[in-house]
Amino acid sequence: MRKSIYIRNFYMTASIVFLSFLFLCSVYFVWSYRLIMGEKQNAMSLTAKDVVSFIKYSSMGYDVTSTDFRVALSTISHSTGFDILITDADGVVISCSDSQFICPHIGRIVPPDVLSLVSSGSGFTRNTNLGGIFGDIRYVMGLSIIRIYDNNLMGYMFLSSTSNDMVQLWRQFAGVFLMISAVVLFLTFVISFITTKKQAEPLNEMAHAARRFARGDFSVRVEDSGRIDEIGQLTEAFNSMADSLERSEKLRCDFIANVSHELKTPMTVISGFSDGILDGTIPPDNQKKYLEIISSETKRLSRLVRNMLDMSRIQSTTPEMLKSSSFDISEVIRLSLLSLGTKIDAKGLDVEAELPEEAVKARGDKDAMTQVVYNLIDNAIKFADTNSAIRLSLWKQGQRAFVSVENKGKTIPAEEMPLIFDRFHKTDRSRSENRDGIGLGLYIVKTILDNHNEDIYVTSSNGTTMFTFTLTLAAPEKSDGKPGK
Repeated sequence: MRKSIYIRNFYMTASIVFLSFLFLCSVYFVWSYRLIMGEKQNAMSLTAKDVVSFIKYSSMGYDVTSTDFRVALSTISHSTGFDILITDADGVVISCSDSQFICPHIGRIVPPDVLSLVSSGSGFTRNTNLGGIFGDIRYVMGLSIIRIYDNNLMGYMFLSSTSNDMVQLWRQFAGVFLMISAVVLFLTFVISFITTKKQAEPLNEMAHAARRFARGDFSVRVEDSGRIDEIGQLTEAFNSMADSLERSEKLRCDFIANVSHELKTPMTVISGFSDGILDGTIPPDNQKKYLEIISSETKRLSRLVRNMLDMSRIQSTTPEMLKSSSFDISEVIRLSLLSLGTKIDAKGLDVEAELPEEAVKARGDKDAMTQVVYNLIDNAIKFADTNSAIRLSLWKQGQRAFVSVENKGKTIPAEEMPLIFDRFHKTDRSRSENRDGIGLGLYIVKTILDNHNEDIYVTSSNGTTMFTFTLTLAAPEKSDGKPGK
């Protein structure tokens, strides 16, 4: 079973948050326990010193085993929260802070090893029951009681606090922390779930749109939420891709329709006239005329197939596949004019060529650029008015050469300008004029120039149409004949 991305992201985020929470809790519990123990130790240390001082000075006027002294110890114990135990120099308990009439620990003996540690001066603090004196394990601190007037050992004082008291205090702190942490953790999970789901919504929309693309519906788009993060960029790129796919699908449909139309017309003519000749419908004295029409349509079919093959070859050509070399663009223009001389004469056109006397060396695929120039001049001839003129110009500007082809004829409508480089596009929608053309010439020109990273511009007004394209100038050659860098 596949899990959605937002569920996986939520699990991942929740796991990270939960592990971080566990780590934070562990650190807090250890830190808080040490803090509480440290505070407790400091309080016990201060209290122990005060009690020892009290015993030293009180023993000069009071019997430490008396009831009054025990009452004083009990008062100190209640105010500090620590139990007090007094022993003699041999470790025998002689008094305590217990509130009972008789101290229940009197006569009990503190283990000698404990007394040794207390007497060593290194301090005694540990969890112990003092050899069974206490019924439970307590946190105990012990100090020696030195008599003031002769500096002899008078006895020992042990201050104790039940572990339960310390644990209870720690639990209170931990309880508050856990309660706050649980609320924060819950809110974090909720916010994480909402945000991850919200982040995944555009991806779900894209998946839905992609499935509709697979069914041939290219009209769907992902709603743009105005985000500027990676999801927003992906949404923008996806919609841009959808626009491109929709255009490509429209071009594909138009391409099929146009090819079908271009093939259908000559094939219908050829089939009809051939059948007419074979079944005798066309009399013998008219057959030559119709055979010439059949020949013309056959040649037109041949040109269509050849142009489609050229289009396919050019479309599959990448910039890396171009045979780049240095060539004279002036020579290319002159040769193209010579090749089209018959068509120029047939329409009675004058040719005005403004070409530099010196060679203009450009860099690119010479054969491809020859086809560009040929197609543009051929296009100018087709749409030029009879007995008018076509003008060709070549000039240099910076590191580029500019070639323009101009003719006098019908103005291209403004709404047609963005479409003239499309496949099979013809300004004459009825296709009754210029039957020699099939609407691929300018498309081939644009594709070749795009492969060369060159530009082409079109202007058309007041019956004058001009195509201008750019070429990158070749680096000047060195004296040894090699191109300069």
